[in-house]
Amino acid sequence: MNTMKKLRVRVTVDRPIGYVDEFNNTYPINYGYIEGIIGGDNEEQDAYIISRSVNKPVTNFEGELIAIIHRKDDVEDKWVITSKGESYTEKQIRDKVDFKEKYFNSEIKLIKGKHSKKQ
Repeated sequence: MNTMKKLRVRVTVDRPIGYVDEFNNTYPINYGYIEGIIGGDNEEQDAYIISRSVNKPVTNFEGELIAIIHRKDDVEDKWVITSKGESYTEKQIRDKVDFKEKYFNSEIKLIKGKHSKKQ
């Protein structure tokens, strides 16, 4: 297995915990985007924030990329960001993001690696 440094990123949160979208989905976790990285929809890369230390709405978050959610029936992937040193199983991530991902045919790819400095 190849090990790579985990990418550290800053997420700007535009859908904080408690946000209700146009489809009446209530966000149980913070969700936002990573400035300067363009996703498959030609917009800034979307990111779910999953962290044991963050259980309230935030406006920004710095953390590590631990997984990529590949949507097989959409043009974009979603990134999963967490606090440094935290880890989650595929099932734990699925349980946290299912409020949105249940509408898509998606797979979760965990990123194995060592911690790195912010990019």
